[in-house]
Amino acid sequence: MNRFSLRPLFSGLIPLFVLAHLSHHLVTALPVPLLPFIRDEFDLDYTRAGLVISVFAIVYGLSQLPGGWLADRLGPRTVITIGIGGSAITGLLAGLSQNYIMLLASLVLMGLLGGGYHPAATSMISAVVEPKRRGQALGYHMMGGSASYFLAPLIAAGVAAAWGWRGTFIGLAVPTIAFGIVLHVLLGRRVPTKKTKPKTISSYAEAPPTPGRLRRLVALVTLSTFTQAVLMSIISFIPLFLVDNFGIGKEIAAASISLVYFMGLWAGPVGGYLSDRLGMVPVILSMCFIGGTVIYLLNLAPSGFGIGAILVIMGIALYFNTTAAQTYIVDQVSERHHSMALGIYFFGNMEGNGILTPVLGHLIDRFGFHRSFTIAGITVFAAALVCSIFLWASRTSQYNQ
Repeated sequence: MNRFSLRPLFSGLIPLFVLAHLSHHLVTALPVPLLPFIRDEFDLDYTRAGLVISVFAIVYGLSQLPGGWLADRLGPRTVITIGIGGSAITGLLAGLSQNYIMLLASLVLMGLLGGGYHPAATSMISAVVEPKRRGQALGYHMMGGSASYFLAPLIAAGVAAAWGWRGTFIGLAVPTIAFGIVLHVLLGRRVPTKKTKPKTISSYAEAPPTPGRLRRLVALVTLSTFTQAVLMSIISFIPLFLVDNFGIGKEIAAASISLVYFMGLWAGPVGGYLSDRLGMVPVILSMCFIGGTVIYLLNLAPSGFGIGAILVIMGIALYFNTTAAQTYIVDQVSERHHSMALGIYFFGNMEGNGILTPVLGHLIDRFGFHRSFTIAGITVFAAALVCSIFLWASRTSQYNQ
């Protein structure tokens, strides 16, 4: 029986990848909670405030594609180190920025240097873990990123109150650089220098491709990435939403989004476990429906417990979705194409977030939070419904052949 067990996973390389993921995102997680402070200093409207988030996300998304290619040629250890060290160094530059343009330029460089981490790490994890535990392994890997996104807003709220948003970037960038060097040495001792070969073959190699597999893969990955992009765009504006709509202090608003990322400390592994047991497709579809619903419910939830509950559910939907989607891609794509396929997936996530964030900011400038959240929620729900109908029709057609 496939039990929910930590020992087979945490006795190998997974703890190192959890640490790597944590350090990679420790600085990249700062722009969202610091956005109220940055907005006030540079006197930004919602559209230009959204650009602070989107310039990083767009370049970060574009970098996923060459990042996957480089991981196959330079080795994952090198690409992971560049992803961690590069993000930290450019975070230091962001803290030294004296104007809006310098800040944007620093975030562009952060996205450029950090883009190779995810396809390199995810591909290697999938190669060293047996297929029946891939969902759990990728879920545990998500814990590292979740921990950094959970801790960063809390740290940002305290440090920014004392030293400002620049001091927050600098304060987290310096130890991350040192940690990246240490991690590079540790990975060198534990990770094979040559491309790791899977101990077991994937389901893709065990059986010939079934009719319509590519169509279903494209449909599910598109739905998953679109839903996550919309959710991340919404999350980017949560601190401003709380400050402007409820009059909450900037420090509390910055710390509030930790609720979303705290869910990843357990939702990633549990989502992976459910994907292994129940199947990836049901998990992805259900989380997309839930995601669209909770976006709309932001309009109805009262301040305090109501908003907190919405953020908790939003985090669960986000992490269940992404863990199931990554597992589905690895399960459906041949081993030699893992890095590129995952690069395309992360490209869609980041690029979608980067494009949709300023669009959402423009909608908020024109129509306000209520109507903008309504449009976003209905769009996600409708996309999930259309995808469900397509998958049902495709499956019915396959059975009839």
